[in-house]
Amino acid sequence: MKQKLTDLAEIIRSKNSGPYELTLDIMFKDFASFEKACEKKIINEDVVCRLYHIPPEKIINIIEFQPAKAIKITIQRPICSGDLGETDVYGAQQHAPLLDLEFDW
Repeated sequence: MKQKLTDLAEIIRSKNSGPYELTLDIMFKDFASFEKACEKKIINEDVVCRLYHIPPEKIINIIEFQPAKAIKITIQRPICSGDLGETDVYGAQQHAPLLDLEFDW
């Protein structure tokens, strides 16, 4: 059965983690969904690379943070915050690729 991340997550957001990094947060609605997502590794290096068109070395970390029912992904920004050609100074719109993510549940 296919499942959409937006059906399981209460919050999906992004933000700067300094001028050279972006953090993507996925906070699940309940512990059961969070634990199953972690068990199935629905958020993994391959998924992040595919969604963000980056090589694995651009991923800084993927952390499963149980107290917050959250998975946190930190990646290198493709363009430094505020540099010429950069369109999202705060990194607040970079979670969009996660919104269409579907996976086998």
